[in-house]
Amino acid sequence: MMDPNAPPIQIRDLHKSFGDLEVLKGIDFQVNSREVVCVIGPSGSGKSTLLRCVNRLEEPTSGKIIIEGDDITDIDADVDNVRTRIGMVFQQFNLFPHLTVLRNLTIAQRKVLKRSRPEAEEIARANLDRVGLLDKIDSYPNHLSGGQKQRTAIARALSMGPDMMLFDEPTSALDPELVGEVLDVMRGLVEDGMTMMVVTHEMGFAREVADRIVFMDDGMVVEEGPPSEILTNPQRERTKRFLSMIL
Repeated sequence: MMDPNAPPIQIRDLHKSFGDLEVLKGIDFQVNSREVVCVIGPSGSGKSTLLRCVNRLEEPTSGKIIIEGDDITDIDADVDNVRTRIGMVFQQFNLFPHLTVLRNLTIAQRKVLKRSRPEAEEIARANLDRVGLLDKIDSYPNHLSGGQKQRTAIARALSMGPDMMLFDEPTSALDPELVGEVLDVMRGLVEDGMTMMVVTHEMGFAREVADRIVFMDDGMVVEEGPPSEILTNPQRERTKRFLSMIL
């Protein structure tokens, strides 16, 4: 049963292995309501795997993930129901190339949420307007820039009415000049009070919008805290080394 007072995301002693390779080695943290948590760290540190475990796109090896009071690692959990509350935006957009922008936004609304076509289309239009793409409603993905594809993917996730959003390096596949338009949309979500967990390499964005930064390395949380502490005055040697290379 959903607990309105529970932190939206609680991760407890999470382990994930692929064969003999242990990718997550006992992750513990939570994301509070309306909080923006940016997860940073070197490639291969387990950031994306962590995010994919949160909505069970990857099956945890052990540990618990509790979404709004529901333990989605429980064998009896209704994972599909919980997923309707979690919007996910991927690195590579994951749009259906053979469907128009409008259809990309309405297909899951109609199949999963059982909304009527007029209701689904009205919600899709509102969210395309929100990300500045109402004029692309009849376009196909291959006629969009990378930034427009990612904004479409965000609008699609929002059209499901999620309580929280997960972003997996949403700008890393974009040309540098297109990054800003996606970050602008994400800033708008922050202003609207959306609970967000963002895996990112965009340190300026993390500094600006994150309530908390989590630094991961080698499958573990090395350090976490407000951006002013983590980015300006990290305590751990590993965090200092990482930041000295990228800042």
